[in-house]
Amino acid sequence: MSIRIGSGSGWWGDRISPAEQSARDGRLDFLCFETMAEATISTAQVRARADAAFPGYDTYLEDRMAAVLPHCVKNGTKIISNQGWINPVGAAQKVRHMLDAMGCSHWKVAAVTGAQITDAVRNAGGTILETGSDLSTLGESIISAEAYLGSDAIVEALRGGADIVITGRVADPSLFLAAMVYAFNWSMDDVTRLARGSAIGHLLECGAQLTGGYFADPGVKDIPEPWNLGFPIAEVEEDGTAVFSKINGTGGLLNRETVLEQMFYEVHDPANYITPDVVVDFTSAEIEEIGPDTVRVSGVSGKPATDSYKVSIGAKEGFIGEDMFFYAGPGARQKAELAKIILRERFKIVGLKAEDVRMDILGVDAIHGAASPAPLCEPYEVAVRVAARCLERSEALKVGREVDGMAVSGISSTGKRVPFQERVREVIGIWSTLLDKHSVTADVQYF
Repeated sequence: MSIRIGSGSGWWGDRISPAEQSARDGRLDFLCFETMAEATISTAQVRARADAAFPGYDTYLEDRMAAVLPHCVKNGTKIISNQGWINPVGAAQKVRHMLDAMGCSHWKVAAVTGAQITDAVRNAGGTILETGSDLSTLGESIISAEAYLGSDAIVEALRGGADIVITGRVADPSLFLAAMVYAFNWSMDDVTRLARGSAIGHLLECGAQLTGGYFADPGVKDIPEPWNLGFPIAEVEEDGTAVFSKINGTGGLLNRETVLEQMFYEVHDPANYITPDVVVDFTSAEIEEIGPDTVRVSGVSGKPATDSYKVSIGAKEGFIGEDMFFYAGPGARQKAELAKIILRERFKIVGLKAEDVRMDILGVDAIHGAASPAPLCEPYEVAVRVAARCLERSEALKVGREVDGMAVSGISSTGKRVPFQERVREVIGIWSTLLDKHSVTADVQYF
């Protein structure tokens, strides 16, 4: 017995058409959507505070479901998705409404809740992993905290008859592992199979990164049709061996190199990749190219899971004011350098109170800063990015005001954007801590 699991997305803004194609032609048993980054829930909480109409779930939920639901219903493909963000129940209810409108009342939707533990973390002792400081030092700045749940509640939902499971924060590999645990009835004590399933989930979680996305380097690592990347599909055997492929006719590349790049993506210790379900050891993995765009992965091993959940904490850290202006033609860089001097002095005049100020010349030193080599030739055009991180919004607003002044009291040929876009954004710092698993309870609701 084997099952086929497809990746439907690797992040919130991912393309939708490849997921639709996999749902239609991939002969899938499961289609999994991963749409959350570390800051997603904190950003959603900020938006919810400012916009009462924001539903709290993935803003592309309806677009994705509209694209894949007809095919998934027709083909009997179950869906597992963390598009619930801070409102998994609302997301599940929206999908329920969409199914009913399709005449699919027999399909069952479940929401997994319990990841949001903001109040519990505010009152808990503990250590901030990044700094070693006591958690209490974040104080009232905490706006959100969520535990990275594992696969168990998703498995419960599937065993309860759900065809679609919507979650909030869940560890990325656990979305995919849940399908395997359910389909093969794996024991949660079977460390080897859980490790192999989590490794498969890790390879699938970033979507097209396994099939050539973020891989191409012209003349060094070329891939065919990078505009038409197919999303990966894993055919998984009961022992946790998997063969990865993509839809025939799609662009991109799936080979040993792309698998290795994704295998070690965001993995600090390949021998101890910690997930809520198991600790994965990638160092024993065997990766074999068995055909064009077809790779078998086997031999992954593991260790028992830890007794704690990682908790991601979003905390208010002030505001960033940011704007940009441009120069083109002879002397463009020299004008940009003089513009930076002018702005530094004007920030002093208006008494800008900032924790940090950056002025970068795009194309010259914006990424590597002082470590950037001198340009081999003078650039014909440049953009100057100005940003300041401030504790108060009123201070961050000064950045845009002073950049506006460059349009008529700056330097010859200064190009400015129309100053009507939002130029101040709230800064949400992301911190981590650990919390005993017994302190977190997941719940499943059906619709």
